[in-house]
Amino acid sequence: MTNTPTVPAQTAPIGTTPITPAPDTDAQNPRSASAGMIRIGPIGTVTAVAIDILAASVALALGVWWASATEEILPSIWMLALFVPIVVALFGAQSLYRHKLGRNFIDDLGPIEANVALAAVLVLVIMTLTSPPPTTGAVISKTWLCAAAVIPLPRLLHAMIQKRLRRNHYFMTPTLIVGSGIVANRIIERLQTFPEYGLQPIGLLDAKDTLTQRNGALESGCPIPVIGTPDSIAAAIRATGAGAVLIAFSSVRDERLLRVVRVAHRHKVRVWVVPRMFDAVGNRAGVEHLGGLPLLALPNADPHGGQFTVKHIIDRVGAALGLLAISPLLLTLIVLVRLSSPGPIFFGQDRIGRDGRVFRCLKFRSMRPPEAADADFELKSRSAPGGIEGVDRRTTIGKLMRSTSLDELPQLFNVLKGEMSLVGPRPERPEFVEFFEIQIHRYGERHRVKAGMTGWAQVHGLRGQTSIADRVEWDNYYIENWSLALDLKILALTVKAVLAGAE
Repeated sequence: MTNTPTVPAQTAPIGTTPITPAPDTDAQNPRSASAGMIRIGPIGTVTAVAIDILAASVALALGVWWASATEEILPSIWMLALFVPIVVALFGAQSLYRHKLGRNFIDDLGPIEANVALAAVLVLVIMTLTSPPPTTGAVISKTWLCAAAVIPLPRLLHAMIQKRLRRNHYFMTPTLIVGSGIVANRIIERLQTFPEYGLQPIGLLDAKDTLTQRNGALESGCPIPVIGTPDSIAAAIRATGAGAVLIAFSSVRDERLLRVVRVAHRHKVRVWVVPRMFDAVGNRAGVEHLGGLPLLALPNADPHGGQFTVKHIIDRVGAALGLLAISPLLLTLIVLVRLSSPGPIFFGQDRIGRDGRVFRCLKFRSMRPPEAADADFELKSRSAPGGIEGVDRRTTIGKLMRSTSLDELPQLFNVLKGEMSLVGPRPERPEFVEFFEIQIHRYGERHRVKAGMTGWAQVHGLRGQTSIADRVEWDNYYIENWSLALDLKILALTVKAVLAGAE
């Protein structure tokens, strides 16, 4: 486990800077620069490149072996070997070796396959220009098929191992947070809740007049120490060995924040900046320029537009095919639920859907009827309802259905009727919606689209009685960045989440 360097005890009086700012000439300190590069750059990049070289070489060997069993004349092995460096070069050009927060193996799968195919085409073009034997096309095709299957596998294994290590706080990058307030606290909380990002917040920098120091921590409950102001960024990087800097909202002038970026880059430290109006900045936001002035171009997500019409058509077709495919399973569950305890087979409950319309959400009944002695359920503060509310009245088959999410299958009928979507924000009961719209920022915006059987929040672990504010953040991200590819990704992640089990 990576040990976080200890920041010297705060001996300066409140309102003073505990780390003495270093002059710009000291920003080139080779030891701190090397530390930053080790954590963010070369080791991770070299490992990824080595994995791809090995996988591409194995794929090439398999392709040649396959071709040798069916073809009498093979093209030059040296020419075929160009496939390996071309694959690595294309991956580099597509930034597949660049550290990106929250990157998932599923995100990389499409670019990997596209670039493997392009590499095969480029090798074929090069060899065609050198008068190769007529079997060249067959050899390249077989090499491509082998590479398409082989190259993603070690990347998947590497991603799984890296995720497991980070969840146990190994190979984390010490990270400084510049700024204070709600946004800075949210960043810190998110990084500590999801160590898979690989960033470990270790210190906070902001203006003297906005920080209240008490035993090295913020009065607001911020769990990391205050170690200085933005002017002390160079000294803070050297003292903590930081390899990353996150700039949140701050009261300091932009000129001082710009210096933070420059100094951090001279130390080979990665920098991320939370943009103003971050609620409106989505994945498809682009940077355009008026002369040298950059502008953020924000695309519009129109839930009533043509793209969502296509989504709803696909939803209904998918629901119909799904119901047909799992009809034997549905009939089996119907019988088991009927035999489990007295009561109806299906459980219907009013939920709020698109544009605030109420619909009857269907599930298989998983509980026995309530008894007079059962206590009322009290919702945890700022948490969504869900899971087991009050006394556990689940039947035997109900426990199995809930752990595997099979109780949700009747919602395919809701999708077929157009009341729900396969993917979207999970619907909530009317009484909770009224309360959450008052208490939670942007809660009502999630009703711009149809409710879903699964959602972006749920595949990130926000199921049952979890933070409703976090759910709203994930749900609105999904709406602003919707695409068919994102829906497919969520469906794939849903399978993984279901296999992991639920309450």
